[in-house]
Amino acid sequence: MKSYLKHYIGGQWVESDGGKRHVVINPATEEPASEVTLGTAADVDKAVVAAQKAFETFSQTSKEARVALLEKIIEAYKARMGDIAQAISEEMGCPISTASTAQSGAGLGHLATTLQVLKDFEFEESTGKNVVYREPIGVVALITPWNWPMNQTVAKVAPAIAAGNCVILKPSEQTPGSGAIFAEVMEAAGVPAGVFNLVQGDGPGVGEALSKHPGIDMISFTGSTRAGIMVAKNAADTVKRVSQELGGKSPFLVLPGTPLDMALPAGAGGMLLNSGQSCVAPTRFLIHSSQYEEAIEKLKDIFSAKGVDDPAKEGPHIGPVVNKSQFDKIQGLIQKGIDEGAKVAVGGTGLPEGKDKGYYVKPTVLRDVTNDMTVAREEIFGPVLVVIPYDSLDEAVEIANDTPYGLGAYIAGNPAEAKKLVRRIRAGSVFVNSGGLDMNSPFGGYKQSGNGREFGKFGLEEFMEVKSVIGELPADAEPAVSAG
Repeated sequence: MKSYLKHYIGGQWVESDGGKRHVVINPATEEPASEVTLGTAADVDKAVVAAQKAFETFSQTSKEARVALLEKIIEAYKARMGDIAQAISEEMGCPISTASTAQSGAGLGHLATTLQVLKDFEFEESTGKNVVYREPIGVVALITPWNWPMNQTVAKVAPAIAAGNCVILKPSEQTPGSGAIFAEVMEAAGVPAGVFNLVQGDGPGVGEALSKHPGIDMISFTGSTRAGIMVAKNAADTVKRVSQELGGKSPFLVLPGTPLDMALPAGAGGMLLNSGQSCVAPTRFLIHSSQYEEAIEKLKDIFSAKGVDDPAKEGPHIGPVVNKSQFDKIQGLIQKGIDEGAKVAVGGTGLPEGKDKGYYVKPTVLRDVTNDMTVAREEIFGPVLVVIPYDSLDEAVEIANDTPYGLGAYIAGNPAEAKKLVRRIRAGSVFVNSGGLDMNSPFGGYKQSGNGREFGKFGLEEFMEVKSVIGELPADAEPAVSAG
């Protein structure tokens, strides 16, 4: 069992002030994987002091200095990608093949993208005779989830630091290992003391303390909509900026007449990736009634062929879901779907064949679903697909939008026909014919899927204040960001 019992504050690994030990269970073996110390409000106070002190100088560094720092972080990150992948696989059950590529690779991708964005970014622009400066917002708290630990961590840390902020990271208590290794990366890269701080902990302890703290200027949160609402409420009294990426229930709209052999495998692959534990996964398939039965048969074949196995093994299989609580929730929702009239096309409740321990879920397709059923309304966060028929494109758009969420949407079929529907879909990202995430394009949601945007220059701008300077300045005047 690996131990991550210290926080990283002010450039030092320090003991918690009153924290308690927490054991992370490997979801494949149901045995301890790692231990961490859940921090306290006192730990948060120390991190804020360290970040505020560092901000006085780091906020004044030049773009060139921060470019050089990002380059060092990239090299240090590359050296630890294997360790990061191993920690993710053991703590959340992601198969090592995926953890070594998509999971750890996402962090490197965001670092590289942010580096190029920073090189090209203009921190000053004119508005006629006057000037607008973009400046760092201050001390930023970053609260990240367990399902894509490095993707969400680095998508926040990289642009926040590139903008000149100082940060306090609270990773999920379910995946503390990758967060601790990332702190070691930052230390190895020579990130100045206090610019990056790590406080391990849970939501009620560290998360709430960060949200309420008057010394923190901004919260960037990724997680459930329920938790995001609490973060926003806790942050309201100090009027801090709150940027959130929350839940999703993304539709996958197959246009009438689209060859199903082309459309369904890609959509199913996106649904099954990471055992369905992705906020932007296409969890609601909308199929024209004329192709519905054919689609169900093909989806049965795809889902029944998907292996479920030990995440320590290399291969294309999926692993378990993250913990017992999540397993129980998924089992309950599958049963709820059955109780409300959905039929199991493949999969269903219980452990997959050959498994007698671990939090493994059968890849499941629920058919005859209507959009008012619980399984069509709530985030399941497991390898469970619901398939809904439609009779017209107007009805399909109505179903697609009939959700409290609006993170992603997918359209498969004729691009010219898809283009007609894109603006009618209420979602932050619309993927046409299996287009994947683009780290230069903005990522975030409509409605209860959050506010603000991440990735690329849009993510960099999220961590900045905008200052207007009204009045003439000397032509050679330098903005603060160019100092140092």
